[in-house]
Amino acid sequence: MVTRRSGRIAQVSERQPLYPFTALVGQEPMRLALVLNAIDPAIGGVLIRGEKGTAKSTAVRALARLLPELEVVADCPYHCPPSGDGRCAACQRRAAGGEPLPVARRRMRVVELPINASEDRVVGTIDLEAAIQSGQRRFEPGVLAEANRQILYVDEVNLLDDHLVDVLLDAAAMGVNIIEREGISEWHPARFILVGTMNPEEGELRPQLLDRFGLCVDVTGIRDVAERVEIVCRRERFEADPQGFAEGYAASEAAEADRIERAIAQLGRVAVDRPVLELIAQLGIRLEVDGHRADLVARRAAQAVAALRGLPRAGVAEVAAVAPMVLAHRVRTGPGQRPRDIATVVAQLAGGD
Repeated sequence: MVTRRSGRIAQVSERQPLYPFTALVGQEPMRLALVLNAIDPAIGGVLIRGEKGTAKSTAVRALARLLPELEVVADCPYHCPPSGDGRCAACQRRAAGGEPLPVARRRMRVVELPINASEDRVVGTIDLEAAIQSGQRRFEPGVLAEANRQILYVDEVNLLDDHLVDVLLDAAAMGVNIIEREGISEWHPARFILVGTMNPEEGELRPQLLDRFGLCVDVTGIRDVAERVEIVCRRERFEADPQGFAEGYAASEAAEADRIERAIAQLGRVAVDRPVLELIAQLGIRLEVDGHRADLVARRAAQAVAALRGLPRAGVAEVAAVAPMVLAHRVRTGPGQRPRDIATVVAQLAGGD
């Protein structure tokens, strides 16, 4: 049973308890990429590419249990914060009029986007039943509204219509969902942690869409015999006694949750000095990366790593930790060429080569 001193992690109460995040074996890059986006959602999400059975969806769902609870306006469909930025127009009007907003605390959830979802289901549409009954057009929020301040999980994102992927990525980048259609004009906040998973054997994403995911990690089945055996043993123990298994990892789950919460609080105070920014820029030039999105993502991701490590500033080690997941999906590889060893390039540039 997972608990924390601050009460920010609720007890395991699901009918089917979740597999603990800290019980996952291996797959460190995937776990780090997820945690970094939880610390700073402005990184732009993470795309996890890999074969079946590599704990992609398990890791996403387990992460949500580690994140701090949210203060929300209890009766707002967008889970707006009771104060500060990021509130919808209705909550802003209510607050400006002096109305006290009802406050509730809720745990962050994973909102899953169905692979067959329509655009109306994603962005929202007119409530036809209300229109017929009252003769008035009323906006019915969609998945992006439900996902505000949550984790938006898109499994098999490569099988989703390209236009819908564009819609998701636009909303993730702007933090707002704007709807202009059929005589209605609406907007609402849409700030979420975007996680996409895919099996490359079932098709690839267009390069233009790949680039818009902040981070990308490739996961494969573990080849170490001892680790594979440990995966089987842990899974068998979990299936035999989910509650008892979760209780066995309560301390490590609470420690990881505290580490993430401290990093979130520390993030804005982490410095990224000019030499580090120059290293990031040189890396993009050396690897012939198009545009400047990679530089912006690398800066944010390195800053998040420093916050996670409790450091006051990001350095070369933090850039090296995130460079492969920032650049692997952005480096062009011609036919017959081997992929560049990004870690080696970082080391060369840091050493002045």
